[in-house]
Amino acid sequence: MANKLTQPTQIDDLLLYRLRRLVATGGATVIRMCEGQLGITWREWRVMASLRPGVSLLSSELAVHAQLDRARTSRAITSLVSKKLVLRQLVPHDQRKATVTLTDKGREMYESFFPVVVQLNQFLLDGLDESVINQLDQALSHAQVQADQLKDKAGQAKANRGRRTVKT
Repeated sequence: MANKLTQPTQIDDLLLYRLRRLVATGGATVIRMCEGQLGITWREWRVMASLRPGVSLLSSELAVHAQLDRARTSRAITSLVSKKLVLRQLVPHDQRKATVTLTDKGREMYESFFPVVVQLNQFLLDGLDESVINQLDQALSHAQVQADQLKDKAGQAKANRGRRTVKT
């Protein structure tokens, strides 16, 4: 019998589609909690989580780590600065660069909310034995390496958003 991941016949069988659906469904809970309980967006949480306590990153490094474009990262940082959750400091020898770190308030928020996210993560893994979880971890690591190679091969082509015609 064919495996639908290796021989997809519809969009629901595609790995990226299934992963995106999982993230959208499981992540919705985190989004609601961020917005309802913390008063921050999921992007802001992503930035804060990337800055976990003790981590200081350049804003450009933060964008890469959080997998956000620089403009969205900058907007999230600006919002978090205004909420006094992160501190942005210009680099003394290069005023075009800034390091970003959690404030004490940001660290407290991270330390209280991260265990909640860990519990949600555990809920998704409930019912899987340790060997399956290890296989899943290895499979995801392998898929990430493959995706990084695919990205490197394909380059960074930009979408043509000005002209929305279908190629025939």
